[in-house]
This record gives sequence, structure tokens and C-alpha cells, in this order.
Amino acid sequence: MRALILVAALLAPLPALAHPGGDHVHGFAAGFLHPLGGLDHLAAMLAVGVWATLAGGAARWLLPGGFLAGMLAGALLGMAGVGLPLMEAGILASVIVLGVLVAAAARLRLTFALPLVAAFGLLHGHAHGTEMAGGAAGYALGFLLATAMLHASGLAIGWRTGTGAGRVALRASGGAAAAVAALLLAI
Repeated sequence: MRALILVAALLAPLPALAHPGGDHVHGFAAGFLHPLGGLDHLAAMLAVGVWATLAGGAARWLLPGGFLAGMLAGALLGMAGVGLPLMEAGILASVIVLGVLVAAAARLRLTFALPLVAAFGLLHGHAHGTEMAGGAAGYALGFLLATAMLHASGLAIGWRTGTGAGRVALRASGGAAAAVAALLLAI
């Protein structure tokens, strides 16, 4: 229990560091690095790919695509100055929900799963969009490419470890991600 509290305490400032607020950034490199710099984004984007693999079928492509579409819409809202209440809490909630979905190897209907991941993408994209300044197209291209790569990594992880003991470990990692995010949300 103490180790879990220590991990949560060490990770607590990361969502704030991932979204500094007034510091606007620009360019492809900044956009590409943004999803890689915050554990909240990293965990959610990998989880989308893993869950898509576990769900199988058309979900393998539609869930990551839906997340990317939501991200783009959220970025446009953020760039336009449209605020989203509780955005940071929503981003952490996305890690919790996606972690639980991975842990459960949930196979939800695409009519529910696709809007869910698109909504999560909207929150993550909004966080990126509010930080865009000059060079917004390059920044957007950067974070979309990094996100697609993280989704692909999640798909590969899910595919390579999706059977036997690997599947158990994979599902346990989803539960661990959800637990840590829940602790961060509670702090």
C-alpha cells in the first residue's frame, strides 16, 4: 500500500506539467512531444490501442481513428478559445475508464465504444489545442502523429501479449493504470 501511495505522490504533478496553461507552444516537434511528456496522455493513448486489440474486429481500427477524430475536434475547440469544464479531471477519468476496459478486456458495442473514445480524444485534443500558438498546423500534425504511433504501439503490445500469461499481465496493467489515475484524481 505504501508503494502505491508513493507512486501516486510522485506522479501527482504530472498532469499539471503536461498542461502548463499560459505557456503556448508551436511547431511540429512541440506537438509531437506533448503526448509523450505527460503520463496521462501516454497511458490513455496506449490503452486505446491495447483495448482496440483486445476488442478485436473493426474496433482495432475504428477506436484509434475515433480517438484521433475527437482529438482534432478538441484541438479546434481549444484553439478557438472554447473552454471545457473539468478538462484535467476528464483526462484522468479517461485513463481510469480505459484502464478498466483493458483490465476487463471489455467488448463493448462499437455504437457505444466509438463515441466514448472520441469523447476522451476530445478532452486530450482540447488540452493540446489550448497550448497551440503560431505554427498550429505543424503542432497539430505532430500531436496527431505521436498519438497514432502510441495507438499503434498499444495495438502491437496487445497483439504480442494478448494470449495466455501475457494477456493476464496486459489486463493487470490496465487495472494498475486505472488505480493510479483514480488516486491522482482523488488527490
